[in-house]
Amino acid sequence: MLHLIPAQFAVRRSTPFFTPDNVPQALLSHHNTAAGVYGQLCVMAGSVTYYGFANEQSSEPERVITLHAGQFAVSPPQYWHRVELSPDARFNIHFWAEPAQAQGPLYQGRTG
Repeated sequence: MLHLIPAQFAVRRSTPFFTPDNVPQALLSHHNTAAGVYGQLCVMAGSVTYYGFANEQSSEPERVITLHAGQFAVSPPQYWHRVELSPDARFNIHFWAEPAQAQGPLYQGRTG
């Protein structure tokens, strides 16, 4: 997941820290970031495995990346993915977008 966030983009929103006890179910299932929005996954403790899918209907991942404490990765706009956490995981997500894109959704879930 080596994607560069364009230089003119800014953090539009950051999530609180998530653990297995409070992670939103949407992050554990197929979802993607909205058009023009990059998601930066930052792991503070434990590990988070990122599964990337070719499209909304794919059930087999085309990418599997495990991030450990102190590591981060960037998910490009509109790329379908989900995460899986280790029991001691602690992470958050920064959503990057162009400053002019101040409104609108940051991600969407699977429709079927």
